[in-house]
Amino acid sequence: MEIILRQDYEQLGKTGEIVTVKDGFARNYLIPKGIAYVATKNNKKRLENELKMQNWRKEKEKRAAEEMAKKLETVSCTIPVQVGEEDKLFGSVTSQNIADALAALGYEVDKRKILLEEPIKSLGIYSVPIKLHPDVTATVKVWVVKE
Repeated sequence: MEIILRQDYEQLGKTGEIVTVKDGFARNYLIPKGIAYVATKNNKKRLENELKMQNWRKEKEKRAAEEMAKKLETVSCTIPVQVGEEDKLFGSVTSQNIADALAALGYEVDKRKILLEEPIKSLGIYSVPIKLHPDVTATVKVWVVKE
């Protein structure tokens, strides 16, 4: 049976490809799960429209991420921490701390999008990348200062 893939499927192919699979696999698994359509003329048009809408949504998300990146490039957040002897931090500054500091400034950023290789363990100024979209990355200045 010929089917059109609605989404990438590792063993079969990419979105929009027409592939031939066994009837039972198509009827019992791929079509009910929404992974594929039967390859008919109407379903080809339907998939084209879905792909256009997907591309439109992706472009809209990318534009929004670019606007947010421009705003975040101008932001620098200060994180006061407790320090001990010789300016050693008690604990460390994590992506959650940075996300909280940005939220206090009015920028909602998910902590998983903050690309902090390892927690910050000393005072100073750091440039922290934030991945807002697969193609858009912003850099925020983080000041770690004594409390």
